[in-house]
Amino acid sequence: MNNESKPSTGIPGLDKILQEIRPGDNVVWQVDNVRDYCPFVRSFCIEARRQKRDLIYFRFADHDPVIPKEVRANIYKLHPEHGFENFISEIFHVIEKFGSGACYVFDCLSELAVDWYSDRMLGNFFMLTCPYLFNYDTITYFALLRNHHTSFSIDAIHNTAQVVLDLYKDTNDTYVYPLKVYGRYSRTMYMPHKKEGAIFIPVTKSIILSDVMALNPGHWLDFTTSRPDVWTRTFSYAQDLARGAIKVAAREKDKILHRLLRMVATRDDRALKLACKYLNLKDLVDVGRRMIGTGLIGGKSLGMLVARAILKKKEPSIAEKLESHDSFYIGSDVFYTYLIQNKCWWVRRRLNHASSFGDNTSEAQKLLLAGTFPKDIQDQFMNMLDYFGQSPIIVRSSSLLEDAYGNAFSGKYESVFCANQGSPQERLENFINAVRSVYASTLSKEALSYRAHWNLLDRDEQMALLVQRVSGAFYDDIYFPQLAGVGFSFNPYVWNKDIDPKEGMLRLVFGLGTRAVDRSDDDYTRIVALNMPLKRPDAGHGDMRKFAQRNVDILDLQENTHTSRYFEKVAAKAKDLPMEIFATQDPITEQRASERGISNVFSWVLTFDELLSNTPFVKDMRKILKTLQGAYDYPVDIEFTANFLNSREYKINLLQCRPFQVKGNIRNVKIPKTIATNRIVLKTSGPIIGSNIQTTIDRLIYVVPEVYGKMKESDRYSVARLIGRLTHIESAGTKPSIMLVGPGRWGTTTPSLGVPVSFPEINTVLALREVAVMHEGLIPEPSLGTHFFNDLVEMDMLYIALYPDNEDSIYNRLFFRETENKLNRLLPDADAWSAAVKVFDSIAVGSEKRILLNANVLEQKCICYLG
Repeated sequence: MNNESKPSTGIPGLDKILQEIRPGDNVVWQVDNVRDYCPFVRSFCIEARRQKRDLIYFRFADHDPVIPKEVRANIYKLHPEHGFENFISEIFHVIEKFGSGACYVFDCLSELAVDWYSDRMLGNFFMLTCPYLFNYDTITYFALLRNHHTSFSIDAIHNTAQVVLDLYKDTNDTYVYPLKVYGRYSRTMYMPHKKEGAIFIPVTKSIILSDVMALNPGHWLDFTTSRPDVWTRTFSYAQDLARGAIKVAAREKDKILHRLLRMVATRDDRALKLACKYLNLKDLVDVGRRMIGTGLIGGKSLGMLVARAILKKKEPSIAEKLESHDSFYIGSDVFYTYLIQNKCWWVRRRLNHASSFGDNTSEAQKLLLAGTFPKDIQDQFMNMLDYFGQSPIIVRSSSLLEDAYGNAFSGKYESVFCANQGSPQERLENFINAVRSVYASTLSKEALSYRAHWNLLDRDEQMALLVQRVSGAFYDDIYFPQLAGVGFSFNPYVWNKDIDPKEGMLRLVFGLGTRAVDRSDDDYTRIVALNMPLKRPDAGHGDMRKFAQRNVDILDLQENTHTSRYFEKVAAKAKDLPMEIFATQDPITEQRASERGISNVFSWVLTFDELLSNTPFVKDMRKILKTLQGAYDYPVDIEFTANFLNSREYKINLLQCRPFQVKGNIRNVKIPKTIATNRIVLKTSGPIIGSNIQTTIDRLIYVVPEVYGKMKESDRYSVARLIGRLTHIESAGTKPSIMLVGPGRWGTTTPSLGVPVSFPEINTVLALREVAVMHEGLIPEPSLGTHFFNDLVEMDMLYIALYPDNEDSIYNRLFFRETENKLNRLLPDADAWSAAVKVFDSIAVGSEKRILLNANVLEQKCICYLG
C-alpha cells in the first residue's frame, strides 16, 4: 500500500538519532537476547498500522513471536529447513504481492544459520533479500545475535544493510549504538545513546562510554575467528585455561603464561619478571582479542597494563576510581610487514648502520608516509573504528624499547590524536595517516640520534601501537579532559626546604595533556609537590594570573584537528563544567571591572586550588605513585587524566607508567659565600633541577638576549644549529664540560620564546641556564614533567632558571660583554654570528681563566664564578 506519511520507527528519539527512517531502509538490530528487540519492534509496528501501511511478519524461528498480539499483521510462517531456494522464493513472492511502501519484520536471522548449518548461506540470503526490499521502498526490521557469526556473514549483512544498530542492556538502562546509517551524518550519530523514555541521549563522556561498551563482551578482533595458526592455537588454549574449561597442573599454566608473555608482552627479563607477577592469563587473552595483527604490544602498552594490574591487586579502592580502558593494540609484526611490503626495510637498515644521519632521514620518512596496508589489516582497522564510533582516539607509539628500565624515549616517537569525525571512510583515512606518522617517527633524526647515543641501534626496535579512546567529553564542538598531567614518585625539583622529594610531584594542566609534556608556547602549568600541594614555585614572582595556564589544548570536532584555545573561550562552551574545582575567581580583575562599569567579566584563573585542597585527588595520586614505585622497586613516571562527574566524584585514567630515570645525586655541595661580586658571573636561587654539582666549566656558550631578540625567525634557527655544532667540538682532544646560557626557553618549538635547539644538538651539555629576558612578561617555566625535562634527567643535565630582577640574583652583563669571544677560534666560518653567540672556552684557547659552577639542588642555590 502506498502511503504519503514519513516512515518512522515509532520512537521520536530514535528517528532523531537516525535523521529519520527512509524508504528502502533495511534496519539490522544486533542484540544479546531477542527479548531486548521486542519493545522496538512493537513501537515500529504500532506506527506502521497508525500510518495504515501494510505490515508483514515473517515467522520462522523457535523463539517467541516478536510482534505483540494486539497488533494486526500479515503473518507468513516459513520453513527454512525445506531449503534455501524454497525459503527465499516464498519471501520474494510476498514482497511482490504487497509492493512498495510496506513494513516488514523478520524473526531473528541467527536461527537461519542453524537451520542451514552455514553462516555463509545466511550472508548469501541477506545479500539477495536486502536489495530486493530496498527496490520496493520498504522499511524492514531484522534481528541478529551479536558475536554468533563469522566475519563473512557479518560483513555481508553490514555492507548490504542501510542501518545497523547495536542494542545493549544492563539492569536499568538501554543503549542504542548506530554502527551504520547510510547517507546520514551528525557529530554524535555514531555514539552509544542512552534511552530515556522516548528520547535518546548520546553518551559523550569517556568515563561512562568505556563502561557502556563493557556491556558488550564482543570478540572485536578475536583471535579465534580468522587465524588458524600457532598464534591462534596458543591463545585459544590459554582462553580455555583462563575460563576453567581445561584443568591442568599449575606448572603447565605457568608455562603457558610465560609463553604468552614472550609472544605478546616483552622479552626483556626485568619487564618480564614484573609482568609475570601482576598479569594473568585472562589479562593476556583480553589483549589478544583486541590485537590487530600479531607480535609484541610494546613498552608503553605493557606499562599501562601492568600499572593498572598493580593497583587492582595492591590498592583495590584506588583501582575502583580508575576510568575503564578499552584500548586496542597494533602488533609489532604489522610494522615489520609494512616496512618490507613498502620497500622501506633496506633504507631503515642503512640508517641503523650509518655513522651520521644527515638529511637521509627525511627521504626515509617520506617512504613510510606513503606506504599502504594490506586489505586484511585495513578491515581490522575499520572494525576497531566501528567500535570507537565517533569518540576521539589517540594513536600512541609503543615500541619494543620504549618505557623500559634505563631508556624512556620521552617524546622521541610520535603520538597522534584523531578527532575521529566524518564518514567511516574519512575516519579510516585519517587513522591510517596517523599510523603512518608514528611509523615515520621511528626514522626521525632525533629518534635515531637517541638510539645511537645509548648504543641501541643494533637492538631489535619494532614499533607496536597503542590505540586509546581519548579521555574526556564533548563540549559543543570541542572535546577535552578536565585534567591531565604527569606525575613522578620522586620529586627532583625541591624548591623549598619543606618539600619532601620522596612524596612525589605532579605537573597539572586543564585540557589535553600535550600541554603538560611539550614546551610549545608562552604559557604555564601547575607544579604540585604532593606533600605541600598549595606551595607554588612561582610564589614571590608576581600575581597568580601571570603564572597561570591561559591556553587549553583541545580537539576541534568541526575542523577535525588538535589545537589550542584560550581558557575563556573553552569555558564558554563547557557550561556544565564544575569550574570552581579547577579555577579561582580573581578579585583584582573583578574589582577593576566593577570600577569601569563592566559586567559579566571572565575572572576565572586556573589555579587548581580547590582540587588540591578540598578533594581526595592529592591523596589518591600520592597513593598511586607510592604503590607503583613499590611494585617497580624503582621511581616511576606516569601520565594521567581525570574527569569529574560532579563536585566530588571523579575518575582517574592511568595512561602510561614507566621507570623514571632519576639520578638522585644529593651529595653535599657548599655554596661559597665570600666571593667578590665582580667575580660572580651568574647567581640564582632557582628553579634548579638535577643533581648537586661542583665542577669547572670548560666552555660557556652564551646567546646574547639583546641581539637574539631582534633576529628574524630563520636566523634564530641558524643560531640553534650553530649551537648544535659548538656543543660537539672537542677541546684539545677531550670532551669539555659545557654550560649553555640563553634567553627564554631552551628546546622550545617556538623561536619567539627561546632557542629552538633539538635535544640531540645539546646532549653533550653539563648545565643549561634559562634567563628570563627574552621579552617582557616571559618567565622561564620549569620544564619539569615535559619530554624535554625527561631528557635532561636521563642525561644527568643540570637545569637552572635565572630571574635577573630578583634580589638574590646576579647577572653579570659586564663579563659577557667584555670577555673575549672565542667563537671564531672554534668555528672560523661562524664569524657572522659572533654578535649573537659568545663562547668562553678555557681549554681550546689556553685561557688562564676558569669558570666554576656550584649548585645545591636541595637548597635551590647556584653560583657560577671566576676562579
